[in-house]
Amino acid sequence: MKMKNQTTVTEFILLGLSSDPQMQIFFFSVFLVIYLITLGGNIMIMVLIRADSHLHTPMYFFLFHLSFADICYSSVTVPKILMNLLAEHKTISVNGCITQIFFFLLSVGAEVLILSAMAYDRYAAICDPLRYMERMNKGICVLLVSGAWTTAFFYALLNTVFTLKLHFCGSNQIHHFSCELPPLLQLACTETLTNQVVLLTSFVISGSSSFLLTLISYIHIISTILRIRSAEGRHKVFSTCNSHLIVVGLLYLTGFLQYTKPSSVSSVVLDEIFSIQYSVLTPMLNPIIYSLKNKEVKTALRKMLGKLKFVK
Repeated sequence: MKMKNQTTVTEFILLGLSSDPQMQIFFFSVFLVIYLITLGGNIMIMVLIRADSHLHTPMYFFLFHLSFADICYSSVTVPKILMNLLAEHKTISVNGCITQIFFFLLSVGAEVLILSAMAYDRYAAICDPLRYMERMNKGICVLLVSGAWTTAFFYALLNTVFTLKLHFCGSNQIHHFSCELPPLLQLACTETLTNQVVLLTSFVISGSSSFLLTLISYIHIISTILRIRSAEGRHKVFSTCNSHLIVVGLLYLTGFLQYTKPSSVSSVVLDEIFSIQYSVLTPMLNPIIYSLKNKEVKTALRKMLGKLKFVK
């Protein structure tokens, strides 16, 4: 049991990345470029979907909300990282840290569930095309996206409410570049077993249900594609979902490696690498993947650029 007379912690010090001033400038430049690409790419996707009537379909409705989640996802952590890379004192208040965790869990949870809804959309389009518009009408699409954000909200709220009950004293140093729940729990003076159980249970339930929905959808999709006789037909059908499959693969692969790696290979540096992948790089890569791999998005982009040139 930790001593009760220790000073109550009111702020945390984030020790992530590097203490070398030159490396901090380097990291600041890299993260700033990544963040600007993330904002620009996702905003471009959202504008294209709104502006081009050919993209007013369920798949792009979900992609619009995925891009919005990516912007939220990245904006929760990267601006604070940029501030701390330039600041002498890399601090964040206790309430600010818990707030960051809430919005991080909210945006991540929504992103994962929206990706599952996109997997179901691809299943409906490929496996039951005749009933596609019935299965994926506007009301169903809105319900799926609303359900994703609502579920993510309660997932984030549940974990942060229990975190608010914790007392922090003694060490206030977080060996990470942003606030995440597992490192924060290690600094609590009070018992964290309840928090750990709630975090693990909610993560397993939400993560496994999302993963199973995606997995089952793709099992049916692959089975349907394999029944197509011509190689050209198989390629054409598969091309409608390969961008989504790449994005899902990146997200789940990183999550799998992060949460299943043996404790013997766990380290601060390794944890930071995985965190950079899913909290900084993934929101940037998603619009790039959808832009490069999707013909309709590229066509819409060319149309918009053509109109801009014509206006000039």
